Amino acid sequence: MKFFYSFKGYRFKHYVIILVAALFSSILLYVEKDQLAVFSTDQGPRAIDSVETKEKKVALTFDISWGEKRAIPILNLLKKYKINETTFFLSGSWAERHPEIVERIAKDGHEIGNLGFQYEHYTNLETDQISKDIQLSDVVLKELTNKKPTLLRPPNGSFDERVLTVAEKFNYTVVHWSVNSEDWKNPGTDQIVKNVVKKTEGGDIVLFHASDSAKQTEKALPQIIEHFQKEGFRFVTVSELIANSETKSEEIK
Repeated sequence: MKFFYSFKGYRFKHYVIILVAALFSSILLYVEKDQLAVFSTDQGPRAIDSVETKEKKVALTFDISWGEKRAIPILNLLKKYKINETTFFLSGSWAERHPEIVERIAKDGHEIGNLGFQYEHYTNLETDQISKDIQLSDVVLKELTNKKPTLLRPPNGSFDERVLTVAEKFNYTVVHWSVNSEDWKNPGTDQIVKNVVKKTEGGDIVLFHASDSAKQTEKALPQIIEHFQKEGFRFVTVSELIANSETKSEEIK
């Protein structure tokens, strides 16, 4: 994400610089594109949004927290294009209600990550509540897939130092994204395609949704997939994308 400002007047510029510095020292810190970590504590846990790489590989990710109408059509579409290396982040409460879809996701070869249990903003919860929510979802997903998830996407992508610390305690890597399709807004198929293909480069993690609220994702995916295939991109899971990658991060206090 890049911002460009042009101001006149020393005093105004001085205050703007102070304001921007304060803002970026207290909230999620974005770093330059193609760096592995977007947020970290001093010598501690980190969150990842992209990977620095010269290879044409990209990680498609799908969040699901409610509904059953969108997931299967998206899975069918991915299968049609012979894509079985994407990452689905599932909320535990949703997974409990739809074990057959969870089984299908795993059977098709896609990676499954933890999206929390109740899909509540972690930054609004107490630390012990965050721990409980992650653990509840962890148990559900492990029981349904016979495999402990290792990737955590905090609900709505909101996290702070506490979330990173708790995630590390349970051996999770926090995964954000570098490209947002904004499909949950249902802005139209063409806009979703534009949001993705014009911003995505090798090493990016792309955010999609497969909940019922995202009504246009399935229609946009064919154009997106065909674009990447034409450009020679390879689709990989988040775990494969970040494996053996060099970390470059900024400290948040």
